[in-house]
Amino acid sequence: MLFMITIIADSGSTKTDWALLDSQNVNQQDEIVRYSTQGINPIHQSDDVIRQVLLLELLPNLCGKSVDRVYFYGSGVRPEKEAPMVQLLSEAFPDAVVVEAHSDLLGAARALCAHNEGVACILGTGANSCLYDGERIVMNTPALGYIIGDEGSGAALGKRLIRGLYGGSMGNGLVKLFEEETCLTLPMVIDRVYRQPLANRWLASLSEFVSRHLDDVSVRLLVKDNFVDFLSYHVLPYDRKDLTVSFVGSVAWFYQDQLREAISELQCQVGVILRSPLDGLVRYHCTEA
Repeated sequence: MLFMITIIADSGSTKTDWALLDSQNVNQQDEIVRYSTQGINPIHQSDDVIRQVLLLELLPNLCGKSVDRVYFYGSGVRPEKEAPMVQLLSEAFPDAVVVEAHSDLLGAARALCAHNEGVACILGTGANSCLYDGERIVMNTPALGYIIGDEGSGAALGKRLIRGLYGGSMGNGLVKLFEEETCLTLPMVIDRVYRQPLANRWLASLSEFVSRHLDDVSVRLLVKDNFVDFLSYHVLPYDRKDLTVSFVGSVAWFYQDQLREAISELQCQVGVILRSPLDGLVRYHCTEA
């Protein structure tokens, strides 16, 4: 019997998670080998940098194993970047008969919905959503980034927190707690957002403060309203309340109670909520292994 070896990747800008499986153990999750490398994003990295990550960080872990199929899902894999990414992966895995590179959004849809129709959403540092027909993305409301949009994301949650604290809607006691715990003041916040790089990641990091104070009614409301905005702008426009809405990402995972409350308020149907898409992608591709 011929055994096929498959490698599946879920990649963000910071980290890439890889799962190696063969047709002998596709139904045994504990036997699937996993690796991590630095993130791969073809928008922000040159071909040479990506090539070095594959050759120096990933391939040594494989100990010379011949890989037959490669499925890569990542942020920055826009349509125009799919072919160059496939070429780089083909160089790293010359024996592979199948090499595919897709967006993280299609990865989320496959992990959450498998071969079924549904609405798939990413809620992490950023946010995104799509209408998925069981094979492909048929509609996508643009996320627009953390300045214009990204409702529901960690960055948007951080923005809401700052606005609520210093806009006077959350009470002086919470402002005092925030400044004591984070060692920040309003001028420092303004500097960090408007004068320092990666403001979206920094805003998303304020989720740690939010999660510690969910016993405060105003904080819980802030989280729920963040999700209500996301659903209003990025799910309801699909006009498919007959479908379940599923989520992947740390923000969805850690604030499940508030997310479910927002879903119920807008009379949507909740589907699956996952912290990471990799296990779902392994299950999806196991059906083909």
